[in-house]
Amino acid sequence: MKVSMQPIKYDSGDFFISAQKYSQCPADTGSEVAFAGRSNAGKSSAMNALTRNSKLARTSKTPGRTQLLNFFTLNGGDYRLVDLPGYGFAKVNRTMKQDWEENIGEYLAERCSLKGVVLVMDIRHPMTDFDNRMVQWAIEAEMPMRILLTKSDKLKKGPAKNTFLKVRSELQSRAPWLSVQTYSSLKKEGISELSEWLTEQLVDPSGDDRLIEPLDQPQR
Repeated sequence: MKVSMQPIKYDSGDFFISAQKYSQCPADTGSEVAFAGRSNAGKSSAMNALTRNSKLARTSKTPGRTQLLNFFTLNGGDYRLVDLPGYGFAKVNRTMKQDWEENIGEYLAERCSLKGVVLVMDIRHPMTDFDNRMVQWAIEAEMPMRILLTKSDKLKKGPAKNTFLKVRSELQSRAPWLSVQTYSSLKKEGISELSEWLTEQLVDPSGDDRLIEPLDQPQR
């Protein structure tokens, strides 16, 4: 049973620290929610729209620019959002990409303060191989996950709704507690729904530690 939740001011978001390796992450206390997704899925733009700060998370026309684990504080430090490195289109060598994936795997496996994951997908290209790996990890780890179908303004209402229903049906057939929503950073649509879900995960009095298996690495 949840207690009365403390309001979280998402426009209070402020950059805290970047970590190239898991060992460089801040103290594993409090609660945080991580944003994950393929490069060019609109992850940074989604975070910027949420916090009403166009400069909070760095955006770039060059996919794969986010190569670090970036931590942002909310409410002056009580809660955190984490921007995880994106994958898919980044023009990097195999060794660097392997390092990034190993850092994400270690973070997801070891981070006790991680209370949920927002998985960002371009609504025009949902449920890629990387997305399916992340969803399967969340199911096995019993980690709350919110699928964010970004760039919904790029589709007309009919196709956008059809994609939403298709993704929701697939997710609920795999784990009924997974959730999904459409989102447009450009039109500022879906922010209130995302904020509500984030608050439910961040302000959780249970505080129980979970044994989480690491994310499987892709075959090479």
